[in-house]
Amino acid sequence: MKVLIVGSGGREHAIAWSVAQSKRVDKIYCAPGNGGISQYAECVSIGAMEFEKLADFAKEKEIDLTIIGMDDPLVGGIVDVFEEKGLRVFGPRKNAAIIEGSKSFSKDLMKKYHIPTCHYEVFHSPEEALLYLESASFPIVLKADGLALGKGVLICNTLEEAESGIATLMFDKQFGAAGETVVIEDFMTGREVSVLCYCDGTHIKPMTSAQDHKRAKDGDMGLNTGGMGTFSPSPFYTAEIQKICEEQIYQPTMDAMKAEGRDFVGILFVGLMLTEDGPKVLEYNARFGDPEAQVVLPRMKNDIIDVMEACIDGKLSEVDLQFEENAAVCVVLASDGYPEKYEKNKKISGLEKFENKDGYYVFHAGTKKTEDGIFTNGGRVLGVTAKGADLKEARRNAYQAAEWVSFENKYMRHDIGKAIDDAE
Repeated sequence: MKVLIVGSGGREHAIAWSVAQSKRVDKIYCAPGNGGISQYAECVSIGAMEFEKLADFAKEKEIDLTIIGMDDPLVGGIVDVFEEKGLRVFGPRKNAAIIEGSKSFSKDLMKKYHIPTCHYEVFHSPEEALLYLESASFPIVLKADGLALGKGVLICNTLEEAESGIATLMFDKQFGAAGETVVIEDFMTGREVSVLCYCDGTHIKPMTSAQDHKRAKDGDMGLNTGGMGTFSPSPFYTAEIQKICEEQIYQPTMDAMKAEGRDFVGILFVGLMLTEDGPKVLEYNARFGDPEAQVVLPRMKNDIIDVMEACIDGKLSEVDLQFEENAAVCVVLASDGYPEKYEKNKKISGLEKFENKDGYYVFHAGTKKTEDGIFTNGGRVLGVTAKGADLKEARRNAYQAAEWVSFENKYMRHDIGKAIDDAE
């Protein structure tokens, strides 16, 4: 069969790698792709938001399955466009992808259906938000309502920081229309865990757990980013906690979306906070996490095509989802200065060292391929992933592999997975 993947980041590279493992797949295309994805797929210069062009391409090439990796096209309604043209596509429709596209929608959904989360208020005007902050308890969390590349969340420790955050989001509109509405939440404490789930509109099956590191610098300092590294599984996400999440969060979310006439088919990313009062939802996303996909997919035993088609056909309950009894750690290699200003077009060396090395992967996020080699083309450049018998071994292997790669202004955090030590 022929498969088209829509997107250009490390997540899409991980999906392309996983699809390439399927014995059912003869040909992979990726639009627009990147320097690393071209190892598995023919990259096509069509943008992820060019829905009609993508659908026409899928028709022309007789694509059997299109996988949407990115949030923007999902929230924009690409699945609806493909389905209207009779094309088979994996991902939630626009009316379901709103669970990521609008923070206020998802918070209101949780409130209505008694899904555990923190207290929150929604504001459409900066003046009302500023007035509310005057009597708020700190620290507090400000969230842009819409999509903001994973960077629209501000943790504010003082009133002054919160007022500055409102200015950034609502007056200065740093994230554009995403900040026209702002959600202000109570700050939750505990361990943060990410769980990606396959969904068929009725049934939901959680994958193995992961933990992301959002802050740019060691010690969880610096600005929020799209993610600087991950590990899987989380030692804090026990079988007992998973059972609670399945009963109080995962299935109730599926049921809530169905009750609202928004059947969710695709990947539901549940960001959890393991609080003293039990697990609570931090946020939902409507697709694979990036870089969570880079540690979860290499551990999955199932053929990804089989699982995705079962979701589309409403047969997920028939799938026995299985993961390897090991661990994986991903260290993001970024351009120094990310997530603010950084330079591009730096030549990357050392990528050949990953060839034929079982359990080691290098997923391209911001790269481009030219006749002269692979060059940096973004803030997050590569995700270096390694497996191990346990998390400590996987962490050692990942940091060893991260040193195989060189480029000017290479930057990485050195404490990805340090929380593993705290679990003992």
